[in-house]
Amino acid sequence: MSVVIVTGSAGLIGSEAARFFHGKGLDVVGIDNDMRRVFFGDGASTAWSQTQLESELRNYSHQTIDIRDTAAIDALFARHGKSIAAVIHTAAQPSHDWAARDPHTDFTVNANGTLSLLEATRRHCPDSPFIHCSTNKVYGDTPNRLPLVEMETRWELDPSHPYARHGIDESMSIDGCMHSLFGVSKAASDLMVQEYGRYFDMKTACFRGGCLTGPNHSGAQLHGFLSYLVKCAVTGDPYTVFGYKGKQVRDNIHAFDLVNAFWHVVQKPRSAEIYNIGGSRHSNCSMLEAIAVCEDLTGRPMNWSYADGNRAGDHIWWISDVRRFQSHYPDWAYTHDIRSILAEIHQAMSERARA
Repeated sequence: MSVVIVTGSAGLIGSEAARFFHGKGLDVVGIDNDMRRVFFGDGASTAWSQTQLESELRNYSHQTIDIRDTAAIDALFARHGKSIAAVIHTAAQPSHDWAARDPHTDFTVNANGTLSLLEATRRHCPDSPFIHCSTNKVYGDTPNRLPLVEMETRWELDPSHPYARHGIDESMSIDGCMHSLFGVSKAASDLMVQEYGRYFDMKTACFRGGCLTGPNHSGAQLHGFLSYLVKCAVTGDPYTVFGYKGKQVRDNIHAFDLVNAFWHVVQKPRSAEIYNIGGSRHSNCSMLEAIAVCEDLTGRPMNWSYADGNRAGDHIWWISDVRRFQSHYPDWAYTHDIRSILAEIHQAMSERARA
């Protein structure tokens, strides 16, 4: 039986990938040591997700391995060898703020961990597609130089700008800007994945995601804004909006739609590709707009406040241009928009709150 290795398998994208590829008839080997709990506390633990995967997926096996442990990673890949059909790498330290608290751990998880997986793939299954969850933070704060216009509930790009209609494409430079330490560690891993594709002719793809979201996210204040926002809306816990008048814009893509994009690449892999991926013009919102939808879903005002200081390196406006990916994989399409995403997260959060 062919095997798919999924790192960060109990997280948002990893768990979605485990279910998706298992549903396609493949065995899934999940790698996850619940570092999210270390990063963000008990409330962000993914242990519940691991339990679900092990109980629901017959051909799922879980490995509690740190991706920085090169010996353990190499031994795992050696056991499965050429039966590995694909590697889906979603494990990461994902927060700007946390990275500044512990730069060494941030960099070693994001950069060294990715290198460990790439080298194991090259040694034991070099023909297998390697899918990397990168981030739009590799562009640093360059998007904040775009000409923005303040609207009633959001910042919007000047309609005369080339990015206005479809969003930001892959031609934007990643140099000469402030990234945050997280952005740097992710840029290092992104470039390494590209280099293994070019230098060793491996089948690699970097997905530079906007906001990735869905009901399986263990959202925390420092990461997973839609999930954490809905959690606060359901529980009544306070929520803080940081800077930009609450009008900062993010495109949001459902985990299923992202993993479906991975599947298309696995079916027809290319070498050293980079793709901006997110909700694009199809699915995006500002903080104020997301709060309004949450209040509509719960039927009551949210307990939220505003802080003037924005997070260092944070984007004011980001909408992904996904046309490059769509040109390579024209059969891929969205199944969720911003309203349906929020409604699905709300339902899941409500059920967990009642449990």
